[in-house]
Amino acid sequence: MIEPDRPHNFGGALRLAACLGIELHLVEPAGFPLSDRRIREGALDYARQAAWFRHPSFAPLDTLASSADRRLLLLTTKASRSFADFTYRPGDILMLGSESRGAPDWAHARAEARLHIPMRQGIRSLNVLSAATIVLSEAMRQTGAFAMLQTKAGEDE
Repeated sequence: MIEPDRPHNFGGALRLAACLGIELHLVEPAGFPLSDRRIREGALDYARQAAWFRHPSFAPLDTLASSADRRLLLLTTKASRSFADFTYRPGDILMLGSESRGAPDWAHARAEARLHIPMRQGIRSLNVLSAATIVLSEAMRQTGAFAMLQTKAGEDE
């Protein structure tokens, strides 16, 4: 998440990361204190189980992606390519812009692919976490990541 400004979305992203076993990278500055109670409300008790990393700027995340040969993919309403027409690879990093400002120009410039979710005409955008979940689900389906999760449908935890 690049410079998020809604703590409840960050909390929800922590919960998503914990449940699906993915990494969450936060590029600062965040538009809220990282101790905000709304983060805890969104994450519930899952935050401790999430693998998340806090970056003071984009540079450390960019270095990580470059050194590990991981692609940076930007989810944006300004893209011409649909997320559904893209071939994902394990290790891809999905970048999400700020809820109120979108992704900064440098994120657009650095992204190896810019992807959007097709929507009805006249609709501006989805909630950033909802959009991330849609695209993440397709990426996990394509890469077989769901098969690596422990809990199977119908099993009790």
